[in-house]
Amino acid sequence: MFAPRDPDEYLLDTERRVVRVRRHWAFLAWDTFETIALLAICVMVSYLLPPSLWVVQNILWYAALLVVVVYAFKVIEWWVERLVVTDKRFVLTSGVITTKVAMMPISKVTDLTYERSAWGRMFGYGTVVVESAGQIQALNRIEFLPSPEDFYDTISELVFGDKHKQSERFSMIKAQRLARGKKIVG
Repeated sequence: MFAPRDPDEYLLDTERRVVRVRRHWAFLAWDTFETIALLAICVMVSYLLPPSLWVVQNILWYAALLVVVVYAFKVIEWWVERLVVTDKRFVLTSGVITTKVAMMPISKVTDLTYERSAWGRMFGYGTVVVESAGQIQALNRIEFLPSPEDFYDTISELVFGDKHKQSERFSMIKAQRLARGKKIVG
């Protein structure tokens, strides 16, 4: 009932899946740090309080339980979020209770960039920036992407590869016509 659909279920029969990836585990690093710190504070304050303040201690333990539940929900959200790239579009599915599907056609991509911080190089993640024709799309900035170089190379080949081959072919045909002395139209 609450299990999200598999992202492949949103793909058309005519689409070929090229990449399917989940964000890097470092996406959860700050949330993990916050959770551990808040739990440590709750436990420490609870043990420092005198036994006569049992109501405050109970509130602290319930607060600690709430912190754990919120963190578990964030982990589940991270686990179900998927980025799928096909030969026709980007599809990002997310959400545990309410499923959200963001999509951008590959044909709208005009520029592709990836960034890696020092932490990203150390742990193996980066950010890919996908720019489209004059619009801010839902998928313009994809952060905490594992192996961003491979992703960048794959998407570049998918988006710009055929165009590059076509321009090389056109340049070669143009050069052959010039060598033969034929007039070039267009």
